[in-house]
Amino acid sequence: MSMFVTAARPRWEIFCQVVDNFGDIGVCWRLARDLARRDTGQVRLWVDDWGALERICPAVAQLDAATGCTVDGVVLRRWDAAFAASTPGKVVIEAFACELPAAQLEAMAAQWPPPVWINLEYLSAEDWVAGCHAMASPHPRLPLVKHFFFPGFDEGTGGLLRELDLLARRDAFVARPEGLAAWLAARGIYGGGDALRVSLFAYEQPELPALFECWRHGARDLLVLVPESRVLGDVARALDRGALKAGDRVERGRLAVQVLPFTDQIGYDELLWACDLNFVRGEDSFVRAQWAARPFVWQIYPQSQAAHHDKLDAFLARYLHGVSDPAAQALAGFWRAWNACAHDADGVAAAWPAFAAALPALSAHAQHWCTQQAARADLATTLTEFCFHSPHAAR
Repeated sequence: MSMFVTAARPRWEIFCQVVDNFGDIGVCWRLARDLARRDTGQVRLWVDDWGALERICPAVAQLDAATGCTVDGVVLRRWDAAFAASTPGKVVIEAFACELPAAQLEAMAAQWPPPVWINLEYLSAEDWVAGCHAMASPHPRLPLVKHFFFPGFDEGTGGLLRELDLLARRDAFVARPEGLAAWLAARGIYGGGDALRVSLFAYEQPELPALFECWRHGARDLLVLVPESRVLGDVARALDRGALKAGDRVERGRLAVQVLPFTDQIGYDELLWACDLNFVRGEDSFVRAQWAARPFVWQIYPQSQAAHHDKLDAFLARYLHGVSDPAAQALAGFWRAWNACAHDADGVAAAWPAFAAALPALSAHAQHWCTQQAARADLATTLTEFCFHSPHAAR
């Protein structure tokens, strides 16, 4: 049996296919950088959509995708149809049920010891997740065993992605009001000090016109910061504009909307920290909003037959545990309207006043929830423990 040379063997190897625009690559890029910062072993990340990677990691635009490049300690490689097998990592992670190239599976089977093979699953708050976490699945033909690894919100799962210094960086950012003022000014963001700052990062949202009309005539000034994303077309229609681009600012009554350029991940974290309320989508920004310890609104990725509504309700049941009934009902009502769980065409606008009134209570809860989750082991820690310090890693 041929064996691959172990001297050049990376410690971690992650394969990612971009399915949900930037969400999947966003999670993988964060995880790869986190692992690289914690460990002296090499981390290699394979990505099939180099353009999507450039959006969140602008540095790769100047580097050679064909031969590979290194950014923040991560070796980045393009995964294309001409994929040629390379020395597998000690741990091979296929992210979000992507299928590894056949050539790489053969290379893994020829390696001794064989890699620890992880299928990193999507985040879910559903009860069944803990029971499926770490389940083994032998390959039907090759001497390989895959383990399913589920991020999650309790001790029976892999935890949430969180860099070791993330909360300290957040606290340093929010502790200096003059620093926040400078951050806003550097991006050309201005507005009254009493305005509610809102970040809006979302998929398409046909109910925006009704919500913007509500905000326009509301009791408080709102400054809505919109990073370039799929929702921008709906924002333009809600403002009766043909199109919007980064740098544009539109004011309507008590509502001001400003479009921001798509940013890298560090910049997006800072945007969340700078706002009082964050609208987020998918998985990556959803988790980052929780670490921001601010009230947020989650737009879950739509699935066929409205299966995502069950996932939304599962998280709401966890997240709202211990929250007073009025605040819990207000948040759940607005989130369900935002995710089209209700069929009332005016659902989002009708649900806003109660949600807005509950924001002080929800702000305190967001901090409490963040503290609870931070007490649990993070995803990189649980992966390292499982892959290198548990019986599953033994060969």
